[in-house]
Amino acid sequence: MKTSEFDYDLPESSIAQEPAPQRDSSRLMVIYRKKPDIEHRLFKDLPDYLNSGDILVINDTKVIPARLLGKKVPSGANIEILLLKSLDSCRWEVLARPGKKVKINDELVFGDKLFSGRITGYTDAGGRVIEFFFEGNFDDLLQNTGEMPLPPYIKKYTGDPQRYQTIYARRKGSVAAPTAGLHFTEELLEKVQKKGVTLKTIILHIGLGTFRPVSAEDITTHQMHSEYFEVSADTAYAVNLAREKGGRVVALGTTTVRCLETAARKDGRLSAASGWTDLFIYPGYRFKIVDSMITNFHLPRSTLLMMVSAFAGSEKILSAYRLAVREKYRFFSFGDAMLIL
Repeated sequence: MKTSEFDYDLPESSIAQEPAPQRDSSRLMVIYRKKPDIEHRLFKDLPDYLNSGDILVINDTKVIPARLLGKKVPSGANIEILLLKSLDSCRWEVLARPGKKVKINDELVFGDKLFSGRITGYTDAGGRVIEFFFEGNFDDLLQNTGEMPLPPYIKKYTGDPQRYQTIYARRKGSVAAPTAGLHFTEELLEKVQKKGVTLKTIILHIGLGTFRPVSAEDITTHQMHSEYFEVSADTAYAVNLAREKGGRVVALGTTTVRCLETAARKDGRLSAASGWTDLFIYPGYRFKIVDSMITNFHLPRSTLLMMVSAFAGSEKILSAYRLAVREKYRFFSFGDAMLIL
């Protein structure tokens, strides 16, 4: 199976540069896996498609202010650091830009010399390992000096950075938002639950590897970056109970799908689990837990586009994407959503 099979033409004007005026005023394309119908709605209409007894599973990870602007010592050259993965209380895997200027033993200072760091190694993916030196609480330093790590295709957004955070974000750890959840308001969540839909959470802390285009032409040779996940005993019990009673498992976002399918047993039940997942879902994968998916529109040649293609079929998904371009849907993180039933 070739990566080029998951490419499509997207005008730059289709890439959303800012969120919709109201979170739930984004558009919602509804497609069905077992029939050709396509419906065009608003995200606030989502409860119309959910039934009493369904379970909606969300990822309540919280994006950290992972973008740090530093200066190289002693030259004063500007260096941008993007935190990717915590290795311990002081060391992180990071991306550094410009990468060619950042070598082992280089020293950097951040936040008007509030704290510093030293490059101690390279990562397999071309990043760096940095050891930070600081006094006090590192999370507090990040809050005071870091910036929200908006994706590079969002070029000029100057609005509220909290619009790149879900309203239910609780546990810090992601460097990118679970973007399907950005459409929810408190009122919409309440409306969903009033329909008799159970709401449960998982954790999957998102790294940048999930969003990167696949470079290998043979997708089976692509290696996913691992991400930390947790499925609690409470969520596992609720999901299994809902399925036993005929309810659907509705996954909010591809990160939730990946988490649930990682913790799935061969008999189709969900286990409580935690750890690191590098599960790569592409066409041919047999889903064990997820019955319906809510997701945004994804980058060409990305693992996320491959996942939704595995769920609904490549031909159906790419046809829906071409329709979305013609109908002026807004793509990617600040864009519109798709409900796959």
